[in-house]
Amino acid sequence: MSTQDPHEPVDAQKRRTGLTRIAHALGYSLDGLRAGWGETAFRQEALAAMVLIPAAFWIGRTWVETALLASSVVLVMVVELLNTGIETAIDRIGPEWHDLSKRAKDMGSAAVLLSLLVCAGIWVAAIWSHWA
Repeated sequence: MSTQDPHEPVDAQKRRTGLTRIAHALGYSLDGLRAGWGETAFRQEALAAMVLIPAAFWIGRTWVETALLASSVVLVMVVELLNTGIETAIDRIGPEWHDLSKRAKDMGSAAVLLSLLVCAGIWVAAIWSHWA
């Protein structure tokens, strides 16, 4: 039987404070980016971001337009990481088919699609207004 207080967080990160907490959180975040890099879709989006984010500074006429262009690209990467997290958690549960597992994965995929459509729409509108 455990002697741990039931109200005390099991995760040591919850007890950390200040710079120690920030440093550990940064490490976890970098681990997440490394794990994301192992996924083909995220790697493709990251490579596209290496082109599109600098291009945002060339295409954007104002800082707001530049920020919107760049953040729409980053949004796609964020949603892709969340989708991968959902898929990984579902796969950990088990490889057998289940309607709720499929639904969760499909919804994550739909979120990626919507973020891609938003990004594409912003970029098309900006390019259109830049050269029209």
